[in-house]
Amino acid sequence: MGCSTRLLLIFGVVIIILLGTSLVLGRLGTDKPLFPEPKLHLSSQPLIPTAERDKALEHPEEYRLPPSRFVITNTILASWFTILFLVGFFYFATRRIREVPGRLQGMAESILELLIGLIEGAIGRERTRMVLPLVATIFLYVLFNALLAILPIFGPLGFFGEHGDVEIPLLRNASTDINVPLATALFAVLVVEYWGMRAIGSLRYLGQFFNIRDLLRGRPLGIINLFVGGLEALSHLIRIVSFTFRLFGNMTAGKTLVLIIAFLLPFLTFGFYGLEVLIGVIQALIFAGLTLVFATVAVTPHEDEAH
Repeated sequence: MGCSTRLLLIFGVVIIILLGTSLVLGRLGTDKPLFPEPKLHLSSQPLIPTAERDKALEHPEEYRLPPSRFVITNTILASWFTILFLVGFFYFATRRIREVPGRLQGMAESILELLIGLIEGAIGRERTRMVLPLVATIFLYVLFNALLAILPIFGPLGFFGEHGDVEIPLLRNASTDINVPLATALFAVLVVEYWGMRAIGSLRYLGQFFNIRDLLRGRPLGIINLFVGGLEALSHLIRIVSFTFRLFGNMTAGKTLVLIIAFLLPFLTFGFYGLEVLIGVIQALIFAGLTLVFATVAVTPHEDEAH
């Protein structure tokens, strides 16, 4: 029996044992499962001030965040955690740059080379320096939000409710709070529109939305151009909605799936954590890639597009 066959056999035995144990200790096999019934909160939960946190603990299903006060939530804290991690990683990777890179420097250079190659292939070398900071930041922020949320400190640590369960986790994947994808989408779209106006001129760029030249000249075609410009403006606004709900929906669905599997089959969640990693990578690529595509279209005059 070869080494690979033995490994496959051992892996199969481990999976069978985990499946059997999960069936016995999960909700499918007992009325008192190993993990409590999952509770999904679509809105973020307050950590500070303590008065708001106490209200959320007392009425977890009815509580809503106050719209007029600044509250530090678990998704804000997770977002800060991601930002500090990225800043710390690139600081330590680049503080002593060497000709023969070490592990951290080599990893940072590999990430940047991958992103630079992707951007140059889409928008050209002359505009890569302009686009790189935004695309790289979005890619790394979305990716590490998803990857860091898999750590064991996300979920078990938090504030306990009346039944002894964690009602408010200390950290929660920032992308599962719709405000975070919305803010990221707004920033990306606004910067892309600014690039477009700077590259081809404000009046010329805005002319694709408000094309009234033919209408002022009395040409019937002007009505059609005005209607097409309205559709173009609507498509740019829809980008914000598309960006927001694509990221929010996929991250929330992944979190929900992991909670349900942990409740039904507690020892088989490791496979779904791998799926979460894959989803995080794909969503980061989609968000950053679409931002790059929209930026390429925005800075390219229509005559060049037709050519």
